[in-house]
Amino acid sequence: MMPHSPIPLSDEARWQAVLASDATYDGQFVLAVHTTGIYCRPSCPARPPLRQNVRFYPDCAAAEAAGFRPCKRCSPHKQADEASIVQRVCRYIDNHLENRLTLDELGTQAHLSPAHLQRVFKRVMGISPRQYTAARRLESLKQGLHEGATVTGALYEAGYSSTSRLYEGAAGQLGMSPTVYRQGGTGMKIHYTIVESALGYLLVAGTEKGICAVRLADTPEELETGLHATYPAAERISAAADMGEWVAALVRHLDGQQPHLELPLDVRATAFQQRVWQELQRIPYGETRTYSQVAAAIGSPKAIRAVGSACANNPVAVIVPCHRVVRTDGGLGGYRWGIERKEHLLTTERQGRDGAG
Repeated sequence: MMPHSPIPLSDEARWQAVLASDATYDGQFVLAVHTTGIYCRPSCPARPPLRQNVRFYPDCAAAEAAGFRPCKRCSPHKQADEASIVQRVCRYIDNHLENRLTLDELGTQAHLSPAHLQRVFKRVMGISPRQYTAARRLESLKQGLHEGATVTGALYEAGYSSTSRLYEGAAGQLGMSPTVYRQGGTGMKIHYTIVESALGYLLVAGTEKGICAVRLADTPEELETGLHATYPAAERISAAADMGEWVAALVRHLDGQQPHLELPLDVRATAFQQRVWQELQRIPYGETRTYSQVAAAIGSPKAIRAVGSACANNPVAVIVPCHRVVRTDGGLGGYRWGIERKEHLLTTERQGRDGAG
């Protein structure tokens, strides 16, 4: 989970973020009010100024160079300082994955006590330095395996101290053993079927343990291509009969006839993704939550972008209802399977909830 780089925005998009006090834009720009001489974060809790009095700057330094001073209420300069510290620590971790990194060592690099660094890092990133290190090692491992390295070679290059640590720490997140992952899923049997639904074509795939993929698309070919890309060497078996009950439940759910789904899953995730996905499954049928509300509910209120990433990487659409997460300003936000499908799902659920009431 790397720090996010700023995304180019129009002034109108920036203004809408200010009106919504949308914390997802904190760090992407600051707004300065020329009548007060103060600049703020987009999420500043103060009452929004008049649009004609606002100017936008890419960062605190640019605003201060133009003669503005930081808001004492939202402290945008403090956030920028913390982000700079965390980026420096992230770079250090990325360059020393082969070492046994300790919080004391990272604190020395940040010129902070270990406890203070832990708090700052989690506030900015939404995860601890240890979780970040584990995620980066896993990414390094996966890259090495994709590039054809041996498991042993990729293991030590990624910073795992032994094969036992590798298999304990990585197998669950890969969803298979590292050797099988390197071979693109060799030896795995994945049964799947594709049917038409209210949202286009629906693919449901599973192992003997449960459902491992739910995908939506406009054509069956697109769904098969996506499954192949995820498990290129697995034995993929088209078996409608084996998936009958699961598929029927999902189709009824998409039609608004079965609000609650209780289906077995066989998915793997990082600890942070698990927390997000479990929280999504707690959102009642027909209701929505904002990304910031989900972040707060899992105890990581600053991890709004990380929540969005976890939603985007959800492998079992609808069962883990990432479509129920929307923007603070009421906008639908993104959806891996298309914004029209997200809107359809939410409309169907609201109608089903109101009809039941």
